[in-house]
Amino acid sequence: MLPLRRSLLFMPGDSTRKIEKAAQLDADSVVMDLEDAVAPANKALARQTTCAALQTMDFGRRERLVRLNAWQTPFFADDVAETIAGRPDGYVIPKVNSAADLAAARDFIAAQARRHGIEAGTIALLAIIETAKGVLNLREIAQLGPPLQALIFGADDLAADIGAVRTPSSIEVLYARSAVVIAAAANGLQAIDIVFFDLNDLAGLEEECRFGRQLGYTGKMVIHPRQLEVVNRTFAPSPEEIARAQRIVQAARDQAAAGLGAFALDGRMVDGPIIKQAENVLARARAAGLL
Repeated sequence: MLPLRRSLLFMPGDSTRKIEKAAQLDADSVVMDLEDAVAPANKALARQTTCAALQTMDFGRRERLVRLNAWQTPFFADDVAETIAGRPDGYVIPKVNSAADLAAARDFIAAQARRHGIEAGTIALLAIIETAKGVLNLREIAQLGPPLQALIFGADDLAADIGAVRTPSSIEVLYARSAVVIAAAANGLQAIDIVFFDLNDLAGLEEECRFGRQLGYTGKMVIHPRQLEVVNRTFAPSPEEIARAQRIVQAARDQAAAGLGAFALDGRMVDGPIIKQAENVLARARAAGLL
């Protein structure tokens, strides 16, 4: 069973203060960032700070992730070598262009893990799809297998890569955003949605969360603590959704016991796909501790 990842809170890997704060917040996953949030001159400091945080801080139930610099950069090898002693729960791999890229990153991480007595495959991988090549190669990337657990969609890097103009609706990246969900679902992976940058527009954040969940996303990247409540709430079923799902599942059991198939509930037809959707709602509710 994959861990609950409604909210992935990113914090600069070179800031002990911000990581300490994140370790106490209501995020499912805390991501110590060695990539975009850290200037090149501070990469070494960020690795040291992140490793120390992993080794000494109490994150409670929160998953501890580290976003590395891309496999293609000169920073990647040192990022892994200098943080793996902290035994992170997983690594976030940005700018994955191909299955070969991800496999190479996986193998390097596994080799470093063995040097530290860490069992192979116990460090999760989460791959960010944020380039045109990554989108074109989604099928092969998603089929890599364990320890890959999630695909993350990076809209802004993709827009820059293809020359798209970003808009609040994100319509310009809808094809890729949908493709990531489909590739993830086809391979039993989680799908983590895009960043919402307007920190003051919580209503807009909730609308974007709802649309992402409607597409099939299971969680969202978060860049500020004030976004956590909205993201956690929206990516978990509401009490009304849970109640209806329970009614559907119970009615389906009753119908099956009577040897019947499709049935009507509250004037709406219920068949196999609707029952499966209801079961998915209840599974998400259990994962979020709502049942």
